[in-house]
Amino acid sequence: MSGQGASTVELGASGVRVAPLGVGATSWANHSPLGYGGADSPAEEARALEASLAAGVTLVDTAEAYGRGRSERRVGELAREHAEVVVATKYAPYPFRRADALPGALERSLARLGRIGLYQFHWVPRFVPVPALLRRLEAAYREGRIGAIGVSNFDAAQLRAAHAELARAGVPLASNQVQYSLVHRAPEVDGVLETCRELGVALIAYSPLGMGALTGKYGPGRRPGGIRRLVPHFRARRIGALVPLLDLLAEIAQHHGATRSQAALRWLIEQGAVPIPAAKNGQQAAANAGALALALEIGELEALSAATTPWR
Repeated sequence: MSGQGASTVELGASGVRVAPLGVGATSWANHSPLGYGGADSPAEEARALEASLAAGVTLVDTAEAYGRGRSERRVGELAREHAEVVVATKYAPYPFRRADALPGALERSLARLGRIGLYQFHWVPRFVPVPALLRRLEAAYREGRIGAIGVSNFDAAQLRAAHAELARAGVPLASNQVQYSLVHRAPEVDGVLETCRELGVALIAYSPLGMGALTGKYGPGRRPGGIRRLVPHFRARRIGALVPLLDLLAEIAQHHGATRSQAALRWLIEQGAVPIPAAKNGQQAAANAGALALALEIGELEALSAATTPWR
C-alpha cells in the first residue's frame, strides 16, 4: 500500500477538498481544561500553521467554545495571511440557546475568523430540535456565509437524520467529527463509520493520538496530568495495556524511519478518516504532517488493527 502524500479528499459532496489530515487548534491562544496547556507561544502557533501548509495540510479546526472565542480569533489572525486555509469551526448548542441564537453566533465566529469553510455543531443539541438549527445552517450555506455544513459527536441514527434533513433541501452534509483512534475504535462498532461511508459523509477524527496515549510519552509510572488521568486507558490499572501497542507502533515506525504518532495517524487515514491532531508548535505540526507521506504495508495495518481490538 502506497502513501498518498498531500493528495486531497472531498468533505462529503460539499466541494470542499482538503488533505486527508488536518490540524487541531484547540490550544491556540487557549489553555485546554484537559491538561494539555496552551500552545508554546504565538510564534509557534504561526510556525505550526506554516509547517502544516508546507506539507499540504490546509484544514484547521477550532470552535467558539475553545477559550470563549480566543482560539477562533487566533486562527483568524493567521488564516488571513493564507488564502488556502480551510477554516473549520463549531457552534456550541448550549442548553440556554434557542435556534434563533445560531445566526448571531455565526456572525461572531465570522468576525473572529474572517471566513468559515466548514461550520459544525459541536455536539448534539438536546433542547432545540436539530431540524430547526439545520434550517438556519442551510440559509447560511445558500447565502455563501459558510462553505459546508458538518456535525460532531452524532451517532449513526442522528447522522442519518441530519443527512436526510439537508438532502430534502438539496444541501450536502459534509462531515461528522467524532473521537476515533487506535485506542478508541467505537466508530467501527457503533455504526458511525459504516454510516459515514454509506452516506458519503467524511469522518473527521478528533483525539486521533488517544490524547497522547499513542505518542509514547505515557505509560506505567508516567500518567498525564489534568483530567486526562481519568480517561480509561490512562487509569493506573489499565495503562499497562498500552505497552505492547506502543512497542508494536515503535517497531513499525522504525521500519519506515517514522514515529509512533505518524504510524497511528496513517492507520486512521487508511480507514478513510481525516484525523486532526493538535499541534502546539511547528515541530509537532511538521511531524504530524509526515503521516501523509508514510506508506504502511497491509500486514502492518492488520497487525495494528488486531492489537487494538480491546479498544473497539
